[in-house]
Amino acid sequence: MAPENLYEAHTLDFADGDEMATLPYRLLRPAVIEEGERVPLVVFLHGAGERGNDNLAQLKYFPTWMASDEARANYPCYLLAPQCRRDKKWADYSRDPMEGEPLGHPLSADLAAVVNVMEQLLDDEPIDADRVYLTGLSMGGFGSWDLASRMPGRFAAMMPICGGGDPRLAEKYLGLPIWCFHGGADSVVKPERSRSMVEAILAAGGGLTYTEFGGVGHDSWTPAYQDPATLVWLFEQVRKR
Repeated sequence: MAPENLYEAHTLDFADGDEMATLPYRLLRPAVIEEGERVPLVVFLHGAGERGNDNLAQLKYFPTWMASDEARANYPCYLLAPQCRRDKKWADYSRDPMEGEPLGHPLSADLAAVVNVMEQLLDDEPIDADRVYLTGLSMGGFGSWDLASRMPGRFAAMMPICGGGDPRLAEKYLGLPIWCFHGGADSVVKPERSRSMVEAILAAGGGLTYTEFGGVGHDSWTPAYQDPATLVWLFEQVRKR
């Protein structure tokens, strides 16, 4: 069955300043869920190339792979795949390493809408609140770093791929299990963006895992997500209270 037939299509209307906007999103439910059972929620943030309003493009890559029979059998979960507007970003970060990026920039309206959907799902669905996972690629990797810094106690684990954030916020990630990926030959988002985050978190006394794929360009998400160890690690994580 095509992935788009497995994912429910939804929208959320939200305010962006004085204007109203719409967040398209898709939701994959567990194939089977036992009465009284609670399962994980995975929040996936797509890259810049999947922006728009068709509520379809964001299913490329990870959401499609997670809709396979094998993945659904081995990792029953809810998977939330929102779609960012074409002219917006999940987070206001530059692709290139820069000094003096602003601290405290507001949460983007699109990402704030994602948080609203996530919290509503936690209220309405049989989701294990201690097993909420955050992952994203490229623009979604930036969004993952940004959102986790604002909600450090919300997620059980984060898996940002070929993104980056603000190293000065390193202490926000202490105690959060992180597995970060980047391509060593990435010319779109330079690997220094991930390396700087890793170095800052380690310097702050935190711990995380970093995998850099030598010779791999921007598409580090394919080897990252398709490594069998990745999902095993992700779904083992439980939020520490």
